Amino acid sequence: MAKRFFIAGTDTDVGKTVIAAALLVAAKQQGLRTLALKPVAAGAVKTEAGLRNDDALILQSQMTVPLGYEQVNPVVLEPAIAPHIAARQAGRRLTVSQLAGVCRGALMTAHDFALIEGAGGWRVPLNERETLAGLALEMQLPVILVVGMKLGCLNHALLTAEAIRRDGLMLAGWVANSIDPSMTCPDENFDTLKELLPAPCIGRVPHLDNTTPEQCSTYLDIAPLLGK
Repeated sequence: MAKRFFIAGTDTDVGKTVIAAALLVAAKQQGLRTLALKPVAAGAVKTEAGLRNDDALILQSQMTVPLGYEQVNPVVLEPAIAPHIAARQAGRRLTVSQLAGVCRGALMTAHDFALIEGAGGWRVPLNERETLAGLALEMQLPVILVVGMKLGCLNHALLTAEAIRRDGLMLAGWVANSIDPSMTCPDENFDTLKELLPAPCIGRVPHLDNTTPEQCSTYLDIAPLLGK
């Protein structure tokens, strides 16, 4: 049975993509066939092949299952702003059912380990009624939470975990990702999260210059995700 997870973050720019890519590396090292999807990406550059988002390209480069870019990132929007605003500016409308359909199509490809990465935090709107969290709920995906370790992370992490639980989904694990090297009391904050978050910590990634997925993967333990 394939293992599938939704990658959420406590905020935007907390390192969801590099952690997701590192999880793909770790799963590949376990001999698993891996794929990852970035259903919605806001922030792209024009290329000869069309709009391309850096995060989606990183995920595509680390997965072992060959999927085309349009399968990995079916909705790519040029401005780096909230997806529903970018979609509105482009004359498009985003819905949970639309995104779930394209994700399910991509997931028909044989795989052992799959990640679907969100955008921003847990409650990022898709339209006037739905949020991206609805995609995880529609697909009944357990959630991996990337906690950006900085001042305020305790509140952000606990509120996000509470929202995930209230939405009826399981928090499968969380990763502490150091994004502020000058953060005070990082160990105490990490210990508090370990005590209060209702899920196993599957990694603590220090602040790394020019970090790569391969580097980050050495700080992760995916055994809890695989039921080992």
